[in-house]
Amino acid sequence: MFSLHEPPLFTRLKQAHRILVAGAGGGFDVFAGLPLAVELWDAGKQVYLANLSFSRLEGLDLEVWLDQDVAAIGPETVSRDAYFPERSLARWLEAHDLPSTVYAFPKVGVSPLRAAYQALVERLDIDAVVLVDGGTDILLRGDETGLGTPEEDMASLAAVHGLDVAEKLVVCLGFGIDAYHGVNHVQVLENLAALDRDGAYLGAFSIPRSSRAAELYLDAVAYAQAETSVHPSIVNGSIAAALNGQFGDAQFTTRTRGSELFINPLMAVYFAVDAGGLARRSLYLDRLEDTVLMRQISTIIWSFQAEITSRPPRAFPH
Repeated sequence: MFSLHEPPLFTRLKQAHRILVAGAGGGFDVFAGLPLAVELWDAGKQVYLANLSFSRLEGLDLEVWLDQDVAAIGPETVSRDAYFPERSLARWLEAHDLPSTVYAFPKVGVSPLRAAYQALVERLDIDAVVLVDGGTDILLRGDETGLGTPEEDMASLAAVHGLDVAEKLVVCLGFGIDAYHGVNHVQVLENLAALDRDGAYLGAFSIPRSSRAAELYLDAVAYAQAETSVHPSIVNGSIAAALNGQFGDAQFTTRTRGSELFINPLMAVYFAVDAGGLARRSLYLDRLEDTVLMRQISTIIWSFQAEITSRPPRAFPH
């Protein structure tokens, strides 16, 4: 039984002791899980961070590989890739006396990604996995007018859905950001309502600006933006701007020059769902089971879209 006193996400995690918070969509998604990780650390939980990586992991030294497709990235991990969010986070964590290993998975299909997750779950004795999406396109079921950038999100969701773990949850941070990639957010809300009818919606809660979680998150984003100045995270930059009380077309990087932003308080709200319930509502996730390469996932998704008639987009009525 849930109550208004405590967000259902934390109720579900109350019995968990060793929690993996993992970025679902690659890039800087793991940073969107940092406020949640901070709260769980403060609650006495063992929390580990992982991410589906966009970096060239194949060039890493052999000693960082714990298992097939599982790399342990630390502050001193050597890479020729200047874009390396996992190492940026590891360096920031070390500077703040927090556990500084960030596990990284390469961009692979569902079958090897699930095997990598399972290997890490067994190595760390994980009893809960929280997938984190920067944005909300992981909530799309496949018949929407725009799917955002679904490949990595769906690979992660399918991989985690098949794990033998007691708790498997999904959280999204950054509502509205995916409009740039064609997502209609009325359809996101429609999907959340359907998940609620299924008993799979675990509510929403904002990050209090005057909290340790917000303070550390803002510091981590600023650190990563400085370290990856040529390609800073638009998603986390938008969330950070919202947390700082900015609104509307609040530009924070030249990467968004020419685009009109709509920074707003909803970007600093977590939406939480049960991973199994979300997976069951997907219209094509089962087709991804045997994929080995990420490009196979792309082909399947866009082939599926060609077969169906998409739901028409809707505008907010107010």
